[in-house]
Amino acid sequence: MGLLDRFASVKTNAPENTSDVEASSIAPYYSETSSMFFSGFAQATRAEAMSVPTVARALSVMQTIASLPMKTRNIATGEQVAQPRVINQPDPRIAGTVFWSWIISDLFFHPYAFARVMERYADTGKIRAMERIAAERVTITTTGMGYEVSYYTVDGQYIDPNELVVFAGNDEGLLSRAGRTIRAAAALEKAAMDFAIDPIPQMILKSNGTSLPADRVAKLLSAFGARRKKSVVYLNADVSMETMGFDPKSIQLNEGRNYVSLELSRACGIPAYFTDSQQSSFTYSNALDKRRDLVDFAFRNYMSIIEQRLSFQDFTSLGNEVKFDLDDFLRGNPHERAQVYEILNRIGAMSVEEIREEEDMLL
Repeated sequence: MGLLDRFASVKTNAPENTSDVEASSIAPYYSETSSMFFSGFAQATRAEAMSVPTVARALSVMQTIASLPMKTRNIATGEQVAQPRVINQPDPRIAGTVFWSWIISDLFFHPYAFARVMERYADTGKIRAMERIAAERVTITTTGMGYEVSYYTVDGQYIDPNELVVFAGNDEGLLSRAGRTIRAAAALEKAAMDFAIDPIPQMILKSNGTSLPADRVAKLLSAFGARRKKSVVYLNADVSMETMGFDPKSIQLNEGRNYVSLELSRACGIPAYFTDSQQSSFTYSNALDKRRDLVDFAFRNYMSIIEQRLSFQDFTSLGNEVKFDLDDFLRGNPHERAQVYEILNRIGAMSVEEIREEEDMLL
């Protein structure tokens, strides 16, 4: 036993490692993703992040991935093969889009996303159904050196790693990576709300004569508060009004919000024009190019995580792989498609019947 292992925390309910634990669950642990490196002010919460319109918009764009169908193909031949329902509808109680939207949300905000196995096929042992487990509910305990996962707990209770599906992310997640920026944006949103509720700067009533007794001051403040809601306020000669603070224009509130919105778009890894943080002209001709940019520079990481995890043998047979089908999402305009079909038909790569089927023109 090494020196570090002597000081490592040990839980009494931690089980001994067994030989049937799958490598997909007990895996290397990257300490850079740990929240201990992002403690205090740097760590934001999901509620804070979702209160910022830019983050909410970025997440909704990322969740477009959940609407894309997945197909299983043979790696050697490229032929599409039958796949179990768990691929496109993991939880039989809800639509598959809902399940994958929440998995993408977890990967967007956290280093990991998790699902608990609900049912397996009796003959093959492959996963038949699973339910999403919120990342906040799962605790990872590592070995003494901190480089490998020892076991997981859900709501403080040990869970068999064979019953937990882990989707490992590529980084520490947005809440840690951009925690300060998220909190700054949330504070600016709160300031905007405060100005919307009470747009008048802080005001002070000042006596021009002798000091007034407490009861007179209370009545004066009460009367002024009631009159302040109206457009005209009358003050006696012995009382004057002074203002303190700044209006939104003076503190450049709009400029600050726009700057933070642009920074959050960068942190989310999504082009700023998709979150309306930057002006851009979408036209019929360049819309497809922008979608390709979205897939290449924003969707690809999340798609690869899901595709490769579902291609493990606890979901898919050896020799097959799961891929998202981007044909409809990256579909060109009718003129472009007609040109492609004409070429493919001329060289004998596609028949007229196949073209009609691709265009959903079959009767």
